[in-house]
Parts: sequence; C-alpha cells; structure tokens
Amino acid sequence: MNDQPLKVWRDRDGKLLRLRLARPKANIVDAAMIAALTEALTENANDRALLAVLIDHEGPHFSFGASVQEHLPGQFDTMLRSFNALILAMVGFPVPILVAVRGQCLGGGMEVAIAGNLIFATPDARFGQPEIQLAVFAPPASCLLPERMPRGAAEAILFSGQPVSGEEAWRLGLVHQLSPDPEAAALAWFDQSLAPHSPSSLRYAVHATRFDMVERVRQKLAFAEKLYLTGLMSTHDAVEGLTAFLDKRPAKWEGR
Repeated sequence: MNDQPLKVWRDRDGKLLRLRLARPKANIVDAAMIAALTEALTENANDRALLAVLIDHEGPHFSFGASVQEHLPGQFDTMLRSFNALILAMVGFPVPILVAVRGQCLGGGMEVAIAGNLIFATPDARFGQPEIQLAVFAPPASCLLPERMPRGAAEAILFSGQPVSGEEAWRLGLVHQLSPDPEAAALAWFDQSLAPHSPSSLRYAVHATRFDMVERVRQKLAFAEKLYLTGLMSTHDAVEGLTAFLDKRPAKWEGR
C-alpha cells in the first residue's frame, strides 16, 4: 500500500491547491486519509494567494467510503470526532473546494465530496450513503445532504442506503457539472470562473455565502455526533451490522 494516502501540490501558479486521494482502487477514508486531508487544508487555509482547492483521486473510484474496522467499539469515538472535524474544516474553508468524481463515491467518501462546494462528476458515477445497511447512520451526510439537495431526495438516500448516478445527482442539484473528464472540467471552471478574481474578495464572498450554512452544520453535527456515540453505538444492532459486514455474513437484527 502506498505510504502516502494523499498527494498534495500547487497548480495554476500556486493559486490552486491540489489534493489527490492516492490509495486506489478503494481510496478508503481511514484515519491516515483523514489526517492527511486535515493537515493539507490546515497548512494552506491562510495562504492569501490561494483561490481554490481541487480534490480528485487516483484509480477508477473516488472512494468506497470509511474504514468499517475503525467504526467498531474502542475505535469509533476517535474516528468520528476526527472525521467530523475534517468535515467542518471543509465546510468552513475560506476558498471554494472543487471535487472531481469518477466511479464509486460512497459513505465517508461521499461525505468528503459533499463537504466541498462544487462537484464535477461523470454521468455514471455513483453517489451513496450505504451506512444504514450496516445498521449505522452517517452523521456528516445527515447534516449536509439536506443542505445541498431537496430534503425528500436526501432522506431517500440516507434512509434506503441506495446510490444515485452522477446524472441523477446532477438533476437533483448535488453535482454542479457532468463531464466524461471531471478533473479537466473542474480545472476549466477554475480557469474561467475563479482565476480572474481577487483572492481577498473571493474569501469575503465565500464567507458571506456560507456563514449560515456553516453554523447550521456545526450545531447539527454536534447533535448527530452525540447521538451516534451515546445512542446508536450502545445498541446491539449497530455493533452486529458492522461485525457481520467484516465477517462477511448476514446480520441478525434484534431491534435493540
């Protein structure tokens, strides 16, 4: 396995921060990936020359999701808190975060994508939050999806665990642009729509646009985190669902 889960570099004369998930084909959002993303964003947030961030990926899939192993008792509290901190850092980041998606974009991977600003995706990409199928829920997605698409559509994704295509996600407003080459599309959008702007004025525009959303997500995510840690993970079915997945066997629900 690649020792570095994330490739980081500057593009467009230093105006664009590039972050590339670099553990194909799954690009699992585990503790190492969370730490690498957090570090890269923290180190560059105050760079006044920066106009945007572009997150993309190696391999055919954006991400299969978070590490199921790290969701088990004894690990899930540390994992969830660090992941939620990353999501809040992305939601409140001072410049736009663009995300380019091909293939599967699931679970924690989808939460990383929707914590950004604009998603560029192939029509056949797959966006989904399958957590409920393992008897858990997705705290960041529970907060973010209703902010980014019609509530009924968001609830259908969260309650069923069924994915939607890139084309359907575009129709619902979750995806900004469909393209057979999302990375190229995101770069072209940066060149045409962001590169000519004043970096300082763009930061004010982002803050003005996202202020209320950031506050809503911060409050709701704190509630969802507590619900997950002190409620959900004390139930039989949540631990059973995760354990059954790792054991590759059908889960036995007891409704408690």
